[in-house]
Amino acid sequence: MKAAVFREYNKDPTKVVKIEDIDVPKLKPNEVLIKVESASYNYNDLWAIWGEPVKTPLPHISGSDVAGTIVEVGSDVLKLKVGDRVVSHSNMSCRVCDACTSGREYDCNDRQIWGFQTGPLWGGFAQYTRLPEVNVVKIADNVSFENAAAVSMVGMTSWHMLVGRAKIKPGQVVLIMGGGSGVGMVGIQIAKLYNCTVIATAGKKDKMDKCLELGADYVVNHREADWYKKVRAINKELNQPGVDVVFEHIGKSVFPQEVGLLKMGGTLVATGATTGYDSTIDLRYLFFRGTNLLGSTQGTKAELEDVVYWVSKGKIKPVIDTVLPFSDMVKGHVMMAEAQQFGKILTTPQKL
Repeated sequence: MKAAVFREYNKDPTKVVKIEDIDVPKLKPNEVLIKVESASYNYNDLWAIWGEPVKTPLPHISGSDVAGTIVEVGSDVLKLKVGDRVVSHSNMSCRVCDACTSGREYDCNDRQIWGFQTGPLWGGFAQYTRLPEVNVVKIADNVSFENAAAVSMVGMTSWHMLVGRAKIKPGQVVLIMGGGSGVGMVGIQIAKLYNCTVIATAGKKDKMDKCLELGADYVVNHREADWYKKVRAINKELNQPGVDVVFEHIGKSVFPQEVGLLKMGGTLVATGATTGYDSTIDLRYLFFRGTNLLGSTQGTKAELEDVVYWVSKGKIKPVIDTVLPFSDMVKGHVMMAEAQQFGKILTTPQKL
């Protein structure tokens, strides 16, 4: 089969990522073999190529989001069969520890992100890949492979942030930071699914417009120095003392202002820090206002199933920027590194 392989780390993906011929994976008893029809890029694919912030196994196949058809099942597989249309659940955990058995598989000490930390040669940018049965979710016939691959990781992550962790309720005011990002675009739609008032932020005019198209009620430019004052003005217009929930993944450059925008008892849920980790906080906001600061990462298989369900109902619509033939798939890494896209970048391993 064809696979996108790199055998050394490099800041320039074009110098190391090559389409190679390798053996089709051999299954373990609890695994299924998937013919990959669509694979989506994530920023961790770049981290893997760079070898930063962690060293990934070499030689390496990246790719944590795939959708396709099962073509073979292991002897211990119980619920899946050849011909099933499926999408990957990239959060790999032991499934037997206290965290896993209490429904917190994302807190498992042995957790790995498939296609990023796994290997050698075990990821989604290939014509065929293997996954444990517990890391595969069926998709409805009306959900395209492209939409499934585009939404799997960002959708699960956003659902876990808002529903699993922040426990949003109808009528709340939700501030979606970075609404033009992969998680942000799904976050807007989840908050609207829950009938919340959504204030989104974005750093460019075209992304701000897209946030409104996705359902945001208001949008501000978070690259402007007074962006948080505009959010306060919107809250005043809404006759609200502050936002109920902040959906955060930007980090240092905006974190103190985000905390200050929360109402009494408000919640900030964070899943990343793209502008830096070493932020500050006025602790008076924490104890005087009863602020809830929550961390979040990935999500459960059940939460991915919720996302895929709402995609099948047309309530969550994945945003796809570009679909690349597999022979030109390294272009997607370059686009992502330069933030050229709006929406997900996909590649089609079966189409060279």
